Amino acid sequence: MKLCSFLVAGEANVGVVKDDGKVYRIDEYPDMIALIRAFASYPQIAKSNIDNAHIGFYEDEITFLAPVLNPQKLIMIGTNYRDHVIETNSPMPNLPVVFSKYNSALCGNDAEVIIPSCAQKPDYEAEFAVVIGKRGKHISASNAMEYVFGYTIANDVSARDMQNATSQWLIGKSLDGFLPMGPYLVTKDEINNPHNLKIRGSLNGELRQNSSTKELIFNIHVLIAFLSRSMTLEPGDIISTGTPGGVIDGMKETHWLKDGDVYEIEIEKLGTLRNIFKTE
Repeated sequence: MKLCSFLVAGEANVGVVKDDGKVYRIDEYPDMIALIRAFASYPQIAKSNIDNAHIGFYEDEITFLAPVLNPQKLIMIGTNYRDHVIETNSPMPNLPVVFSKYNSALCGNDAEVIIPSCAQKPDYEAEFAVVIGKRGKHISASNAMEYVFGYTIANDVSARDMQNATSQWLIGKSLDGFLPMGPYLVTKDEINNPHNLKIRGSLNGELRQNSSTKELIFNIHVLIAFLSRSMTLEPGDIISTGTPGGVIDGMKETHWLKDGDVYEIEIEKLGTLRNIFKTE
């Protein structure tokens, strides 16, 4: 299934994209986390409610929101593609590099990302994100996929000057709107192999990032096992698995994101996330 969160007539809704291309409102659930929890507890009822959704909208009639609006945890993984490690002159990690973002960084497909005056070096990062489907701790790598609900696209927008000013990345990563996500949350049954998906990022139509999730240093199984050793993963938690090479920060000539730039991220079978950047 292809699910989403969206705004229509000023109200936030959860929806499903059906075969006719319309987004159908699922009235039984106030938000995506409620729907995910329903699938964990009463999957047949949840499926029936989705099948019976009958109020549909064309995509140009709605405003996409981030698929999961208020996750308990936004877990970000850094330096998780070899080419990105090399281009940024970072050490090859022996363990996953973990940081976080705040929910206030979330925004949806086609949202304007505002570059504030304090951010002089804004950069993009195309990422494949995993959404957790049920509560778990001390999850083994072999059982990790049982805890996955689905996948979405993320852009880990980063203010490099602020990120690199200290040893902690959070301040340069968690600016308002600096985590576009969506447009869809695709359930895991739609993806045969999440570790073999093409991922591309284009700036104003120019291909900048071109890789595959098979290039992840630490795959989904390893990440879930590693994270769940120390924290309880909850339904709706998001693990964004890192970006491949091709970011501005890794280029010899750096032309940072500017007013009017459009970055599009396409991940095979998940769709395209598009955002325009505007200066404050």
